[in-house]
Amino acid sequence: MDARLPDRIEALMRLSVHMRTTSMPPDRRITLQQRRRLRHMLQAGDARRAGATYREIAAGLFGADRVAAGPWKTSSLRDTVIALVEDARRMVEGDYRKLLHRRRRQTSPR
Repeated sequence: MDARLPDRIEALMRLSVHMRTTSMPPDRRITLQQRRRLRHMLQAGDARRAGATYREIAAGLFGADRVAAGPWKTSSLRDTVIALVEDARRMVEGDYRKLLHRRRRQTSPR
C-alpha cells in the first residue's frame, strides 16, 4: 500500500463500470477543461504529423469562421494551436507518464 492506492482503486472501479456498461466514467482527477485540452492536444499533434498547417488545425478545432475573423499572424488561436502541437510533441516524447501521476482534485467539504 502506498499514497497512490486511492487512485488505483478508483481506476479499477472505473474499469469495472466500463466492462459492465461499455461507458467509461470520467477521471475525476482532471477537470472537463483539462480533458478538452488533452483531446485538442492529441488532435493537433496528429494533424501536424499528417502535414496540416497550423491554420488548418485551428479551423478543424475551432471552426473556419473563428480563424477567418482576424489576422492570422497575430491571432490568439494561432498561439493556442502552436502550444497544443508543442505540448503534444512533448507528450509523445515521454511526458505522457505525468498523466499517471495527476494530483487529486480537492473536493469541497460538505
